[in-house]
Amino acid sequence: LLPLSSETLALFQVWISVLLCLVMLPAMFGLSLGVTGVYIQILVQILEWATLRIQRGRKEKTSVPIPLPNGIIHRDGGSMAQEMLEVRGSRPGGDFTLGDVFYFYKKGMESLVDDQVTQCFSSEELASWNLLTRTNQNFRYISLRLTVIWGVGVFVRYCLLFPLRLVRELGHILAKHWLSEVAHLMFYRICARGLSATIRYHNKENRPKKGGICVANHTTPIDIIILANDRCYAMVGQVHGGLMGVIQRSMVRSCPHVWFERTEMKDRNTVTNRLREHVTCEDKLPILIFPEGTCINNTSVMMFKKGSFEIGGTIYPVAIKYDPRFGDAFWNSAKYNMVSYLLRTMTSWAIVVNVWYLPPMTRLDQEDASQFAQRVKSAIALKGGLIDMAWDGGLKRARVKDSLKEEQQKMYSSMIVGPDGPKNSRLVYFM
Repeated sequence: LLPLSSETLALFQVWISVLLCLVMLPAMFGLSLGVTGVYIQILVQILEWATLRIQRGRKEKTSVPIPLPNGIIHRDGGSMAQEMLEVRGSRPGGDFTLGDVFYFYKKGMESLVDDQVTQCFSSEELASWNLLTRTNQNFRYISLRLTVIWGVGVFVRYCLLFPLRLVRELGHILAKHWLSEVAHLMFYRICARGLSATIRYHNKENRPKKGGICVANHTTPIDIIILANDRCYAMVGQVHGGLMGVIQRSMVRSCPHVWFERTEMKDRNTVTNRLREHVTCEDKLPILIFPEGTCINNTSVMMFKKGSFEIGGTIYPVAIKYDPRFGDAFWNSAKYNMVSYLLRTMTSWAIVVNVWYLPPMTRLDQEDASQFAQRVKSAIALKGGLIDMAWDGGLKRARVKDSLKEEQQKMYSSMIVGPDGPKNSRLVYFM
């Protein structure tokens, strides 16, 4: 190997000094130099200019494709009774008629062509291009200036932002020397700074307190970094081997995380008792749980698993909403592995996200765990501007449960029999 010249060594020393002074040290102590804010403002102006140029280019070049909307089928969102009323006309109730079949035929065809569950696991479509090739490969050919801006963006993302974000790995070294909450905050802030994350926290007076459970909607694995950048949490997960196991054992020495063996994860009572024991201790950090159990595409909130709401204690809801203009934060695990997803995230323009801390909630006397979970989910969806969906996120990999089918059948049967019908009447299911 050739020895480095004095000029190269001097440039390397300057580069390391800039990283330490402008990235590492401010991130460790939670300080902001305002560079990220200026960077986001510049991005907004560039993207707005690109949008206007694309709109003008569409008029000049009719061959440029127009992106499809999120759903190709328009749904009004009415109940079965309302939609059945449109089919029946002036006969909202009564016995079964052959015309009722058209309602179920219409719903079945809509589900085959474009069902609502599948939409929640596809990347959110944007109305305009955000200068990322992965969004639409044709927009960059509209004009020479737009092509030049796109080329400069590729250089910035892959040659400047990507190497700079690799610096976050230094956070692992720092975290090993600090066994306290301060060390965890420093580590996660370095990770967030490495991703060029701009996080806006709202209603900080409602931040989760010790001895409670923090529940949030789930879009990406970096949700943990986004939340832990403002407050330390105890994580819940399964014990792993290899390098992940070493990291888990190191983490648990400085923070009371809750790790389960594979056999314990299958025992629901064991999991509930361990979590309840953690929550009853007011000195331990709040537990961070994502009740959906899978990543959703930043547009909806799907069914919350009731296990988190059977533990007891205070629930601290948190709503997370990413700005898709600067990059797609959603992790489609069926399409990308973790390495590919991290590469896409680190080569995006930035991670811009809003976090709302909702007032703490407790289970009411007349509520069961499922009803409590639904109430918390609705509050998160309303605050984050997300669609509140009753579907289980497990449908991403599993078949529809018979109970869900029977629920639709009972709704239709109750319309046929009516509220005043005989209690012991025979209900005929048509699904």
